[in-house]
Amino acid sequence: MPIGLLGKKLGHTRVYDASGVAVPVTVVLAGPNRVIQVKTQAGKDGYNSVQLGFDDQKEQRLSKALAGHIKKHNSAAVKRIKEFRDFSKDVKPGDIVGPTLFAVGDFVDAIGTTKGRGFEGVVKRHRFAGGDSTHGAKGWHRRSGAIGQRLFPGTVMRGMKMPGHMGQVTRTTQNLEIIQVLEADNLLLIKGAIPGSEGDYVIIRESKKRPQGWKAPVATASKKKIDPKTAGAKK
Repeated sequence: MPIGLLGKKLGHTRVYDASGVAVPVTVVLAGPNRVIQVKTQAGKDGYNSVQLGFDDQKEQRLSKALAGHIKKHNSAAVKRIKEFRDFSKDVKPGDIVGPTLFAVGDFVDAIGTTKGRGFEGVVKRHRFAGGDSTHGAKGWHRRSGAIGQRLFPGTVMRGMKMPGHMGQVTRTTQNLEIIQVLEADNLLLIKGAIPGSEGDYVIIRESKKRPQGWKAPVATASKKKIDPKTAGAKK
């Protein structure tokens, strides 16, 4: 994971490219990220990584474990900490990093927690077709049908698709293009949708499966401002 940031999903909007085509984007507050700890191969940890903290928090609201870790490294209190292995940028504890780690035209992976859907049946949860609507089928329109194995082995197999809790799982959306980098507001405008609800924490990392023939863009930051409070408004 050479480059990565902690951020917060603010909402969706659209921007226009040079040819006037509307591009749907997700607005992500991707900073400031504070470098809390730097681990090295030669140190006692035995591997290279960087711990980033995001979203300031009152010290009184931290758990004892997190408060002790923050105090040990003389850092300000934060709500979220994420460790990125083999961080390709040269940083030291106390440094501030933000969306300028990425450039317009770069491709990233977005990791987040999907929206919770509550308890759902097999038709919505697993896209089952359901039972017949006619021919005497009463009460089986949205049921799964038989789940047993007859006489042998006479049990429900592990992994059987059944009704249950839907959503609230970690998902990664790959190969999303960065449309704009707004350095002044610590915002990334990423093409397409990313997992999670508005206000959820997300991880933006360098894409592991870039399109064939991709070349690294030159890092540039836009000065255009977007109000984070209205980023999720429908337009």
